[in-house]
Amino acid sequence: MTLIKSISGIRGTIGGTVGDNLTPVDAVKFASAYGTWLKQYSGKEKLTVVVGRDARISGPMIHNLVVNTLIGLGIDVIDLGLSTTPTVEVAVPIENADGGIILTASHNPKQWNALKLLNEKGEFLDGDQGLKILEIAEAEAFHFSEVDHLGEIMINDAYMDIHIDEVLNLALVDVDAVKAAKFKVVVDGVNSSGGIIIPRLLELMGVEVVELYCEPNGHFPHNPEPLKEHLTDISELVVKEGAHLGIVVDPDVDRLAFICEDGEMFGEEYTLVACADYVLSKTPGNTVSNMSSSRALRDVTNKHKGSYEASAVGEVNVVKLMKTNNAVIGGEGNGGIIYPELHYGRDSLVGVALFLTHLANKKMSVSALRASYPEYYMSKNKIELTPQIDVDAILVAMTEKYKNEDITTIDGVKIDFEENWVHLRKSNTEPIIRIYTEASTQEKADGLALRIIDEIKAIAGI
Repeated sequence: MTLIKSISGIRGTIGGTVGDNLTPVDAVKFASAYGTWLKQYSGKEKLTVVVGRDARISGPMIHNLVVNTLIGLGIDVIDLGLSTTPTVEVAVPIENADGGIILTASHNPKQWNALKLLNEKGEFLDGDQGLKILEIAEAEAFHFSEVDHLGEIMINDAYMDIHIDEVLNLALVDVDAVKAAKFKVVVDGVNSSGGIIIPRLLELMGVEVVELYCEPNGHFPHNPEPLKEHLTDISELVVKEGAHLGIVVDPDVDRLAFICEDGEMFGEEYTLVACADYVLSKTPGNTVSNMSSSRALRDVTNKHKGSYEASAVGEVNVVKLMKTNNAVIGGEGNGGIIYPELHYGRDSLVGVALFLTHLANKKMSVSALRASYPEYYMSKNKIELTPQIDVDAILVAMTEKYKNEDITTIDGVKIDFEENWVHLRKSNTEPIIRIYTEASTQEKADGLALRIIDEIKAIAGI
């Protein structure tokens, strides 16, 4: 099955059969469930929802289905058209809307699409709310509006520019300093909406832009997840062009990766580290990332006399803990920057603007900046188990085995050793344990992972 229903939305591959893939019927059903839940949740007579999409080939089809379903429920729609995830998140509170839907499968390949659901703050729904929507969808408990009470569509294609203005107006974004630095930057927009909004932002900051895959046609030229093995083209072009750095975003522009001037990866984990270093230097305070993110953020936070906390994996969990701890910046190690001064959502535009300001102030190369941070390496593995094996029992056994270490169990089991850590999480959809480790060298990270895998196999008897 390639239709995945979760508390954060619904995603799947286009085509196929109803209930097994993201077909038009499934798109309408889930949009109906969201609109029905929103009516119950808000208690209002008249509702407004902001809708935007990335540049996927299936985008216009899914977009029309979702928008017209909301209209059929009597909900007004502010249609942003081609947009980004953070742009929709910014638009919801500005428009005083009751919710938002982003049509994107994020870093998944082009055959995928999804509905990401927002509340009235422009933030992702919590687990209980998502569960309620799944229940409504399952029961098909929809009631559509009569002809005199259908919703209306208001088209607003200005929000990418509004989003850029909001970023440039942030107190810690120094456009003059960036202009004075005369940066030359290569941008890989993976042929989605990032190919429009990132070059536009950079040009307004006085940056010379070299575009690579910035045509928003939905034909992704490489796997759209911004990992090293997918980014050989931009790495080569940065060196060839003599650029100061490369900027890579995923199709919905909530994940951000940098390429150093020598073509080497800055490291997705270090996007947040560098931005946090700058923000904390100007506004000391606390930070949050998830439990599978690099320890380097903790080190940088400590350097600035702040407090670091780790949340369960998932953006909604990071945001919740950021609010509790009054974090001045946070995010995820996959290149997701959350800067509350603008909004509580991962935002590549905010990351780009803060990073370039930091770089301009430091007056050093990107590789030198990277070398200034603590050196950590991660290893990401998984063990596939038979359905008969009790994954929870394995995690309990590992907790007992390492009970004298610093252990956190809010999301699987994380064991913090003095010089490294391991995070064990079970998959919600298949009998798999994910094993993330981090250490001071790649060899040590891989070695720790292999040791833990052997221990798990011994416990499981495999």
